[in-house]
Amino acid sequence: MFVSKLRKGGVPLASSLSPAPAQPPERTAMSRVLFFPPTINGETEWISPKEDIMFQSLSELLGAYQKRDPAARSKLEIFLLYPGVHAIIFHRVSHWLYCHHLPFLARLNSQLARHITGIEIHPGAKIGRRLVIDHGMGIVIGETAEIGDDCLIYHGVTLGGTGKDHGKRHPTIGNNVLISCGAKVLGPFRVGDNARIASNAVVLSEVPEDATAVGIPAQIVRIAGRVTHYADDVDQTSVENPTLERLEALSQRVEFLEKLLDDQFLKERA
Repeated sequence: MFVSKLRKGGVPLASSLSPAPAQPPERTAMSRVLFFPPTINGETEWISPKEDIMFQSLSELLGAYQKRDPAARSKLEIFLLYPGVHAIIFHRVSHWLYCHHLPFLARLNSQLARHITGIEIHPGAKIGRRLVIDHGMGIVIGETAEIGDDCLIYHGVTLGGTGKDHGKRHPTIGNNVLISCGAKVLGPFRVGDNARIASNAVVLSEVPEDATAVGIPAQIVRIAGRVTHYADDVDQTSVENPTLERLEALSQRVEFLEKLLDDQFLKERA
């Protein structure tokens, strides 16, 4: 009779007697921000108000620090004591708030991160996977800056603007780029994949892939046929200096001309 009543009432028998399948707990927006990578079809994507894109995993970020910092002893130490990791976690939250039209809360959170870590990242900046910030003090990253995957940035770096541009004002950094301490990259241009920017360089124009920028203003030195993977080869000393090479060439030419004049003078006296 109970079954017939269920049928008369229009309730399916199977759904009435069988328990509903358990649904996995839905990930909250904030859990996506902190623990899940922003990857679609193998490419990094940025979170937007309309697309709930997942952010990079904390585990792979800590692993990147272990590869690149010989002083790192454990992931727990990195997580608790490294300001670069803290800055990235703060920024993931700030960027989520920024993209969901909460600019005041985004800036409030980023300013809190600045006071705690000494690293200033605008909430609008787009940062890829496994960014390692070594030491970190004094780093400034502007609102329209973009940083690709597997980059390494040292203390005192500025990814800023020149004050002359509107809209896109800050640089776009490719994948696997090393930016050494004190370097300034200013303007809305691209720094290519696998590029290196030497310490205290001031970069004002595009840097090709597999190249090194050195000096003030920076000049380009290509690394012919060699792609450096900074996770295993962090080399800031074997960098060619084109300015020094030109000065040496000029010095050799002056010595040659002086010798030529001396020889001419001796011939005239003889």
